[in-house]
Amino acid sequence: MNTLVICRKELNSYFRSPIAYGVMAIFALVSGYFFQFFVFYFIRQGMMAAMQGQSFPMNVDEQVIRPLLSNMSVIGLFVLPMITMRLFAEEKRTGTIELLVTSPVRDWEIVLGKFLGSMLLYAAMLGLTLISFVTLYAYGKPDWRSMLTGYLGLLLQGGCLLAIGTFISTLTKNQIVAGVAGFGVALLLWVLNWNDFDSSLSSKVLSYLSVLSHIDSFSKGVLDLKDIVYYVTFILLGLFLTTRSLESMRWKA
Repeated sequence: MNTLVICRKELNSYFRSPIAYGVMAIFALVSGYFFQFFVFYFIRQGMMAAMQGQSFPMNVDEQVIRPLLSNMSVIGLFVLPMITMRLFAEEKRTGTIELLVTSPVRDWEIVLGKFLGSMLLYAAMLGLTLISFVTLYAYGKPDWRSMLTGYLGLLLQGGCLLAIGTFISTLTKNQIVAGVAGFGVALLLWVLNWNDFDSSLSSKVLSYLSVLSHIDSFSKGVLDLKDIVYYVTFILLGLFLTTRSLESMRWKA
């Protein structure tokens, strides 16, 4: 019950400020731009092939949905730190963190409530983009199962970055610092697999730790257990670190 109360409080805080509307608008506009680009490119290639008497593989899943989901994951890299930067940093800046940590609410309930609030906001952002995907049925018959699998991957990847950003937010009372640091860590986790051409053990380990390495199968419509385990483990690790950080605040208070 306490978790749900804190979650509802966080959602109200988001929508009482410009943060939720600004983040959702940025995500929707950029995603809409990429959607328009891939759809127009898909239609133009088909028309050019038809005029030249050539065959063109009209596959909406491969030529529109998959690259669009991949680009949406990149957009999340930039906007997700904007969601988490205020979670605890704002509480520390205003001094309400002392009231929070000395309240008869368990640390994990506070952390989980704030994390769920940020996840629901991210889910609402993704929900806005579903409107664009529905229009794809005017040009073909996309596989809705691969689409849902891709959205599941985006939710898991987003949850991973949100959990890490939530932890970072407990380390400072400056929202800007929390946002920049959250983006820096997210970017680092993103580029860890850029040396995957190297076959050494260290390169393989770094590649596995990259959040980018585990979204590809989801965008293809494939559920791979190792990718699910990776994201869930990373989320639990981020929430664990956040709880320990909050616990240290309680002792100081």
